[in-house]
Amino acid sequence: MSTKEKPFHRPAIVLGLLAFAQLIISLDYNIVYVALPEIGTTLGFSAQTLQWVVSAYAVAFGGFLLLGGRAADLFGPRPMFVLGLALYAVSSLAGGLATTPLPLVAARAVQGLGGALLFPATLTLVSTGFAAGRERNRAFAVWGTAGGSGMILGSLLGGVLTDAFGWAAVFLVNVPLAAAAALLALPLIPRRVVRVAGRRFDLAGALTATAGTTLVVFALVQGPESGWTAPVVVLAAAAGVVLLGLFARTEKRSADPLLPLHLLRGRDLGTGVLVTFLYMATFGSLLYFLTVYFQVVRGYDALGTGLAFLVPMAAIVTGSQLAGRLATARGTRTAMLASLAVGGIGTAVLGLSLSADGSYLSLLPGLVVLGIGQGAGYTLMFGAATAGTPAHQQGVASGVTSTAQQLGGAVGLAVLVAIANTHSATLTGLRITVFAAAAGIALTALAALGFSPARKTATTV
Repeated sequence: MSTKEKPFHRPAIVLGLLAFAQLIISLDYNIVYVALPEIGTTLGFSAQTLQWVVSAYAVAFGGFLLLGGRAADLFGPRPMFVLGLALYAVSSLAGGLATTPLPLVAARAVQGLGGALLFPATLTLVSTGFAAGRERNRAFAVWGTAGGSGMILGSLLGGVLTDAFGWAAVFLVNVPLAAAAALLALPLIPRRVVRVAGRRFDLAGALTATAGTTLVVFALVQGPESGWTAPVVVLAAAAGVVLLGLFARTEKRSADPLLPLHLLRGRDLGTGVLVTFLYMATFGSLLYFLTVYFQVVRGYDALGTGLAFLVPMAAIVTGSQLAGRLATARGTRTAMLASLAVGGIGTAVLGLSLSADGSYLSLLPGLVVLGIGQGAGYTLMFGAATAGTPAHQQGVASGVTSTAQQLGGAVGLAVLVAIANTHSATLTGLRITVFAAAAGIALTALAALGFSPARKTATTV
């Protein structure tokens, strides 16, 4: 028996709500970046502990995604959607009221948990709530626009709020937004009407997967700060790998596993996991290096840095909208390959444009072309990955794909930071790093050739 959802009575409004929830997730991932100096000074963080304002979110988000995806399949995406938003609202309030480092880091971790529940639920609702073809392509375009532009908008909004109201505003702004979205979901998103009989939670799989993934993400995040040979990093990585090995063994023996391993052998999901990992390792890491370039090389303040991202955000929105139309006309694989080609070219052009004394206008061609490719790719890759997955397993497929997204971002940032640090001159290191990202995007395009041809996926973005 398959799992079905009631049709949306107001699909346009529901789509707006799902896009808004995705925007909250994307904003919270990096809205604190430009507020970090003020947070560190006000709350008394040390140079070594300040990174955990960012890392606590990333570790919890990456560690609990698979669990969140399974929960969406078992209990329905609606309750997970509401619970994730509620956690965002409560933790954001706690973060904004924090007066010492520990409560703030704890609040960021709970925000990450909220994201791990909310993201798979949101993606499941988009994947299963809209008819295959033009309607679903359009839904993914709107959803992808919110996700892709939110990563940039977070830098802008963080700069504006910090400059006008202080660091706490980057947390408190979430409280009314997340609470309102949770309340709107109750009448707009229908309850599940059919539950697959005989399914259970797989506690052993949940514990080993969550603990193992969390430890691996912790090691990847902490490695650049503490050093890859630091005992805490080595022990976390080793324990994480062991637990993930136990998870794989548990799943093989389970009658109803948390992650049915046969799903990963599917052409689209297997390819999608790899593409998502590489996409975030390259495109997802460039935001960090652009921030360094604007603030360190060009001397922009928090607000100026945020404003500098307005053009890339507009380009990402444009790319997201073009992606849905191209997928409908030419198929997902063709659209994905085109987006990666455009994004790779834009990245290379941007690398050539970086200079210590050049004008912002000289950066625009690279930023615009990069943004169009980045926005289109983000819109397409999640739908392409989950296209062949049955409806009752969309949650766990979304969870494993988004776990690859988080791991890719952590690995890519660590590798690219290491490349940048091999050069004493900041500008030289940044330029070489951007070229390395362009090479990685070319590798991503090769991986994307594994997606099913247009005959199977053109109508299931």
